Amino acid sequence: MAETDATNTTQTQSVLRALGWVSVGLSIAAVGMIVGNELRKRYQFNHRTPYDFYANAGNQSAEFGVGV
Repeated sequence: MAETDATNTTQTQSVLRALGWVSVGLSIAAVGMIVGNELRKRYQFNHRTPYDFYANAGNQSAEFGVGV
C-alpha cells in the first residue's frame, strides 16, 4: 500500500512539474510576441518617409475648398 501511494505521489509531482514548465514556456512566448510587436511598431514609426505624412492628401474630392 505504501508503494502505491509513493508511486501516485511521484506521478502527480511529475505531471504538475510538466504543467508548470509548459505554462512557463507559454508565458515566455506570449511576452516575447508582445515585446516583438511593440519593437516592430516603434521601428516602423521611426522609419517613416515624407510620403507617409501626406498619404491621404489625394483622397479629397474635386469640390474641396471651392465653396460648393
